[in-house]
Amino acid sequence: MLEIALRMHIDLPEKRYYKIGEVSKAFGVNTSLVRFWEQEFDILKPKKNNKGNRLFTGADLQNLKLIYHLVKEKGFTLDGAKKKMKSNPKAVIGNHEIISHLENIKQELINIKNQLT
Repeated sequence: MLEIALRMHIDLPEKRYYKIGEVSKAFGVNTSLVRFWEQEFDILKPKKNNKGNRLFTGADLQNLKLIYHLVKEKGFTLDGAKKKMKSNPKAVIGNHEIISHLENIKQELINIKNQLT
């Protein structure tokens, strides 16, 4: 369980756009899964450059975190995750934001502990 919780802490530098390889590596999944989720979930709309490369924004990363949380951590099917997001999106997003914030605090505390030892 700890490994999954640490995966939710996305360690990417702050920038405007992220390439699909960076995103997939940060989430610990294949690029094909990210592309598949893009097709399945309407909330994922990465921009594409002239070459057709996907460029993900910070909002896309937040949506991916939500999808990852529902599908990989909670064990929802894709249809179940879609229904959950449509039925009460504010509650799902609110709960996810709280969990994400707590995980960030946990990661900071772990970093401080490691620095002290």
